[in-house]
Amino acid sequence: MKVLIVGGVAGGASAAARLRRLDEEAEIVILERSGHVSYANCGLPYYVGGEIEDEGKLTLQTPESFRKRFRIDVRVRSEAVSIDRQGKTVLVRSLDDGSEYREAYDVLILSPGARPLVPDMPGVEDPRVMSMRTVEDTLGMRSFVVGNSPRTAIVAGGGYIGLEIAENLTSMGVQVTLVQRPRQVMPPLDPEMASDIHHHLRSKGVRLILGDAVKGFETDGGLRAVLNSGRIVAADMAVIALGVSPDSRLAIDAGLETGVKGTIVVDEHMRTSDPSIFAVGDAVQVRNYVTGEPASIPLAGPANKQGRIAADNICGIGSVYRGSQGSSVIKVFDMTVATTGINEKTAKALGIRYEKVYTYSPSHATYYPGARSMSVKTMFDPDSGRILGAEIVGYEGVDKRIDVIATAIHAGMDVADLEELDLAYAPPYSSAKDPVNMAGFVMGNVMSGRVKQFFWDQVDGLSTETVGILDVRTHSEYARGHVAGSLNIPVDEIRDRLDEIPSGKPLYLICQSGLRSYVACRMLVQRGYDCYNLSGGYRLYSSAIEDMRLIDEGE
Repeated sequence: MKVLIVGGVAGGASAAARLRRLDEEAEIVILERSGHVSYANCGLPYYVGGEIEDEGKLTLQTPESFRKRFRIDVRVRSEAVSIDRQGKTVLVRSLDDGSEYREAYDVLILSPGARPLVPDMPGVEDPRVMSMRTVEDTLGMRSFVVGNSPRTAIVAGGGYIGLEIAENLTSMGVQVTLVQRPRQVMPPLDPEMASDIHHHLRSKGVRLILGDAVKGFETDGGLRAVLNSGRIVAADMAVIALGVSPDSRLAIDAGLETGVKGTIVVDEHMRTSDPSIFAVGDAVQVRNYVTGEPASIPLAGPANKQGRIAADNICGIGSVYRGSQGSSVIKVFDMTVATTGINEKTAKALGIRYEKVYTYSPSHATYYPGARSMSVKTMFDPDSGRILGAEIVGYEGVDKRIDVIATAIHAGMDVADLEELDLAYAPPYSSAKDPVNMAGFVMGNVMSGRVKQFFWDQVDGLSTETVGILDVRTHSEYARGHVAGSLNIPVDEIRDRLDEIPSGKPLYLICQSGLRSYVACRMLVQRGYDCYNLSGGYRLYSSAIEDMRLIDEGE
């Protein structure tokens, strides 16, 4: 059996190694367009900033190491031009000398990945305007920064790559302006959860221009980005990081079935519409594990699993790929941001019934030094209690909690399961009530009707003519900022000051995080009051409102 693999990196290289472990006699050939067959794609921005100092650390396997350990024929700088499905051959072009030849296959695996979205705009061909996909791109960007010592940079795009590039350039002393068409960075997050990231970026010196976009560059003399709003931003360099699109041209030209965003349609065994051709990685259509809908989710973890599953099926093992949750994590300076499952935007767009809770929990026991709180937003089905998704913004311990929730989603766990999870505890690592348990407790209270909620974007619509607004924080907290028209009675004074609390109309309760106001709700509900608790508290409300103000002002 001869297996020809187009593309290395995560999916293709994983498939090749698994194939060899399963079949010592198979002939395996990898065609890779770049000069590196298996490299740390997600680590590239950290080489630009010098966090990863050794260029060799970016390469996971070389053609020589693949040949020595796995007896795999790896041909770098070899581009697959077209597929002859009937003849079972691929036309290959050498990028070194332009020569072409045909390579036969019994089974073909397509792992072409995704390509950066670089719009056809004026000035984009200027060498000071760059993008990042390959090791070669990274080496060129690092060389430019080291050799030219730019003082200013424009980063167009606020997704994973854009944020990582912004951080790494900033760490090298470059003043970064990040321009993003949506009014938030990190599109997998809901806007209010991104507000803390915006404040953090600003505190690190990154200038944010949100709700705007680069439409071209003026390159005469200096470099200037022209934005849709008409603003002009001068810089010494620019990085286009507007996301990626599936590199499915080869499959489309071969007449293979394609789906959402031009992705290659595959079955659960990673087989395309041609039974002799498999496809894996960023270019394939997957099933969203939560919604069941077709999706494009280009991440390294799924690509590696898909490569392994394709190899299994080629060798007669009926492995299946059940879908992707989009679990991801990113470092933003010293902050950590993570997501899994679906967000509120997606639930609304698909008409999925959901409820949400916001919790604010310390990374470990507060009496042990160094505890820092994390903001957690958890989505769930109010009928079944099934967990739909989570977003966490914080510092230490965020990655651990998102992985627990991701596992819970994959296992089909519900709210009660999160409450009952037996998680490891010691003061340096967690609290006796872990942040995951706390999210479960709050969701359980909502499902049982023990608490009714309102949310940050409903606060400014409250009228004291029809409702009472009760702030149960301390007097000093209240003095630092509060909702107009609210009555301040600290939670510990409520029982003694009941005569001051308006009756006969709903009460909307506020504290800093939502915990003390929940306690106050329970006191008052049992005395006949109709109470609503501000989920996420004044902290979330004030962060989101201040962020919206700064975005409107162009900051």
